Order: sequence, then structure tokens, then C-alpha cells
Amino acid sequence: MSSRTPRTQPQRLKEPAAPKLRAVLTSAGLAEQDLVSDGMYRSMEYKGIDLTSRDADTAEVEGCRFIDTRFSGTHLRRGGFSDVEMERCDLSNMSARSSTMHRAKITASRLTGMAWSECGFRDVLFETCRLDLAGFRFSTLKNTVFRDCTMLEVNFQNADLRGVRFERCDLTGTQFSNAQMEGARFADCVLLGIGGVTSLRGVTIKSRDAQGLVYSLASAMGILIEDEGRRD
Repeated sequence: MSSRTPRTQPQRLKEPAAPKLRAVLTSAGLAEQDLVSDGMYRSMEYKGIDLTSRDADTAEVEGCRFIDTRFSGTHLRRGGFSDVEMERCDLSNMSARSSTMHRAKITASRLTGMAWSECGFRDVLFETCRLDLAGFRFSTLKNTVFRDCTMLEVNFQNADLRGVRFERCDLTGTQFSNAQMEGARFADCVLLGIGGVTSLRGVTIKSRDAQGLVYSLASAMGILIEDEGRRD
């Protein structure tokens, strides 16, 4: 009889549910499909469309694809995005409140300064995006993954991040104060200078990533780390 201890299989992490889009989408024209209050947008493809600086309430977007589309400076309230794909889009300085995003994939897009506060995200993948200075304050993110993203000084204050995954992301200076983070995972991430480090109770972090937390943890606990190479 073999006394070998059986190998444990690595945990297989669940991916966000993929957006459900029709095989053929209707090409959107700006004149007919502009982003306006109470607008309903279904099974459309926006390509190279300028939707910057719009102001809209209760707009609903379902089953749409956006390629090289610009939303910068747009303000959205009580809006909804479900089953959407965004590729090479510009959402910089876009703001949304009390809005939702469900089954969405956002790739190679610019989200610098974007602010989605008090919003809900479920089954969302952010991949190879730039999110510097973006804000998710008081938002709830479920089954959401940030992968290969630049996320300098992102604000997750008071956000619900339970189960969220960060993979190969630069999170330098990101704020996690009062966030709920049980079950969140960090893998191959830069975690230098993050705020609210005590909110990371219950997260899983790779050992090499944890080294970047030393100074933040020490600062939170009032510990001064002295450089051994220096002699005053």
C-alpha cells in the first residue's frame, strides 16, 4: 500500500461570465443611436463613434459592442450596461452613479480618471486597461477580474471587493480604506504605497507580492523601518 500523500489539485478560479452578443449586430450611427436620457440600445455595434461629454439618465445598453468609441467626460446616472464588449475605448473622466455593469469585457481601453461611484459590477473583466486615478467608491464588485492593468492611485474606498481578483496589475498608491475584501486575491501585482492596508484582512496574496506591503503595514502600525546600510 502506498503511503504517499495525494497531490492537491490547484484551485481552479472562476472566470467572469462572458457577454452574450448576437452573431450579427446592427451598425450604429451617431444620429440615430446617440447616448441620451431614457435611451434603449440593443444589439448594436459602435465603431469609431464619439460619445464624449454626454449627460444621460436611465440609459440602458444591452448586447452591444464598442470599438474605438469615446465616452470621455460623459456623465451617466442610473444607467445599465449588460452583455457588452468594449475594445480600445476611451472612458477617461467618465462618471457614473447608481449604475450597473453586468457580463462585460473591457480590453485595451483607457479609463484614466473614470469615476463609477455607488455602482454595481458583476461578471466584469478589465484586461490590459489603464485605470490611473479611477474611482470605484462605495461600489460593489462581484466576480470581477482586473488583469494586466495599470491602476496607479485607484480609489476603492468603502467598496465591496469580496472575491475580486487582481492579476499582474500595478496598484501603486491605490486606496482600499474601509473596503470589504474577504476572499479577494492578488497575484503578481505591485502593491507599493497602498492606502487602507488594514482592510486587506482575509485576502490571498502571493508571497513575492507581500514584500511590497511591508512599508505600508509598518506605516499603519507606526513602525519605523531603518536602513541598515545607513549610519548617522
